[in-house]
Amino acid sequence: MKTLVRDKRDMVGGSLPAFMIAYAQKQAAILPREKRYYASWEWQQGVGLLGIWGLFKRTNDKKYLDALRSYFDACITDGLPGKNVNTMAPILPLSFLAEYTNSDKYMKICEEWAKWAMEEMPRTEEGGMQHRTTDDENVGELWDDTLMMTVLPVANIGRILGKPEYIDEATYQFLLHGEYLADPGTGLWYHGFSFVRKDHFAGAFWGRGNCWATITILLFLEIAKPRGAVRRYLCSLLRRQADALLPLQDGSGMWHTLLDKPDSYLEASATAGFGYGFLKGMKMGVLDERFENPASLALNAILSRIDGEGVLGDVSGGTPMGRDTQDFYRSIPIQPMPYGQALAALFFCQVDA
Repeated sequence: MKTLVRDKRDMVGGSLPAFMIAYAQKQAAILPREKRYYASWEWQQGVGLLGIWGLFKRTNDKKYLDALRSYFDACITDGLPGKNVNTMAPILPLSFLAEYTNSDKYMKICEEWAKWAMEEMPRTEEGGMQHRTTDDENVGELWDDTLMMTVLPVANIGRILGKPEYIDEATYQFLLHGEYLADPGTGLWYHGFSFVRKDHFAGAFWGRGNCWATITILLFLEIAKPRGAVRRYLCSLLRRQADALLPLQDGSGMWHTLLDKPDSYLEASATAGFGYGFLKGMKMGVLDERFENPASLALNAILSRIDGEGVLGDVSGGTPMGRDTQDFYRSIPIQPMPYGQALAALFFCQVDA
């Protein structure tokens, strides 16, 4: 990875690659200019804020801490929206911020929202967190997005507050989602499962949805520190998925928005998520060195799609469930999004100089 980074961009002193410094500087400039992307409290903003948190932790640049505080303080003043799976997403970066700043104000909000997820969030058969959104009930539906948007925040707040029952519930959600969404034949993850229809909707192996699984399994291993059979099972799910991804990587270093459909477009947010997972998985000892070169190819691909303003291109827009046809995923428009910026940032934060 060091060789690739030096070939791609000149290096500077310190522990950060030059491209990481340049990208971080661009994001600091983008933040005040692109406030429209952070004008609401939803999953897009939640993932975007997690990327800002990652930049702060890696660079120790106070601009990012100030940006987080500014966003959360403004939202709290205006009043927070109703609770659902997707509006839970900003709670994860808020919980990290609350812990870091020792803020009772922030932590009380985290505790309130996690308690709602534990006690009031609708459930499917077998106790799965139903993917209820701001617009739709989605009765009886499990989505892989839920692991990122709701299950991780519950786990992290359980860790911070010393509530083992929260960790236990998050563990169960990972096990249940893995059972119903991870395809035993391919190792890839379906976007969703319906207990009403008894199927996987259009049967799509959607790129970004798969990267949610890659990212969340590794973060859950860090946050909850499961042991024994649970850890073995989650690591097995991740390895099977990672192995399946290798032959599906395009020669450009990217993955398709429908992973197993080369006629679907190449998509950057999923590619950044997989690159992040490969590097982090190797650092954690979950994945082996076979994933270093694919991560390097993905890094080159993402770098080549960042424009002079620091904006990542080839990111698919928000993607509800493709219920009847996989062509639905092919028709999702490409546009800059906060989560695209965030996933690139998280990927870059895993690259060592």
